[in-house]
Amino acid sequence: MIKWIMMAVLAWVAIGDVQAQAMTQAERRARVDSVLAARYYRTPYDTNFVVRPEGKLTLKVRMNQTGNTFHAKGTVNDIHSKADLKTGHKTTFSLAVIYRGIGVGVAVNPAKWKGVYKDYEFNLNYYSSRISLDFSYQRSESLAGDINRDDNMSRLESGDVTMKVANVAAYYTFNHRRFSFPAAFTQSYIQRRSAGSWLAGISYQGGSIKTNDALKERNPNAPEVRVYVGHVGIGGGYGYNWVLGRKWLLHFSMLPTFVVYNRNNMTVNGERRKAQHMRFNMIFNEHVAIVHNFSSRYFAGATLVMNNSVFDDSAVVINQNKWRARAFFGLRI
Repeated sequence: MIKWIMMAVLAWVAIGDVQAQAMTQAERRARVDSVLAARYYRTPYDTNFVVRPEGKLTLKVRMNQTGNTFHAKGTVNDIHSKADLKTGHKTTFSLAVIYRGIGVGVAVNPAKWKGVYKDYEFNLNYYSSRISLDFSYQRSESLAGDINRDDNMSRLESGDVTMKVANVAAYYTFNHRRFSFPAAFTQSYIQRRSAGSWLAGISYQGGSIKTNDALKERNPNAPEVRVYVGHVGIGGGYGYNWVLGRKWLLHFSMLPTFVVYNRNNMTVNGERRKAQHMRFNMIFNEHVAIVHNFSSRYFAGATLVMNNSVFDDSAVVINQNKWRARAFFGLRI
């Protein structure tokens, strides 16, 4: 009898411990959710203009495409060289899951699976009420185009040159209480009324392009070329969110920056020519977006982010045009 009583007591204690542990886990989940909710709804915006959307969870499917073009020219040993090159387009499909403003995502590139696209590219975009950042790094061997040396033209095929380049643009939003970059580019907020803001920012473009051994093997008379890009710009611009009928949002912003220092140079067959460190040149950073909220739960849209450099130098001219387009559809739960 005592044995059965002891077993019953032990079973009751074990069940009580399991229930207490289960309650503790539930309480922990509730506490974490409460902390995330407080953080999520503690908006830095004027809620007459910008608010958080309804729902805890957001699911988004996206299609992304990127591209890059380069134009370089210079005179080395009295020989005028000019190159017009562009990379292959990269197309990816991604799925993102965001809970209370914290998200994870996964992207796939069908062309890379098939072995067609061998380039590497990394993009990071951060948008907040005041500070925003666009960063991209690309390593490409798909760069192709024409190189002209006086009257002689050489064709560069995919694999003939290697490009490594980084683009960075950081900007500050002055009217951060009423104007929202996230409403246009992450949909983590909703712009209720039209508003604009002046912007201040800094830009950087840096990297290199150089010919590979594959070019020499295919064309022994082809020149050995190395183009180095490195310049920093500071400037200001303007952005505007235009709300139409409470369901449409149109965004446009431009941040022109003036290059305050550059280390651009071109080397052809061992002879180098440098650009002037201080000269009136510019880097432009542009954003365009359109977002449609079908209801409080469903939304769709498209965005475009571009970085363009415009240079004019008697020694070396290097222009880059980097862009990324995205189409998306989302569901809030």
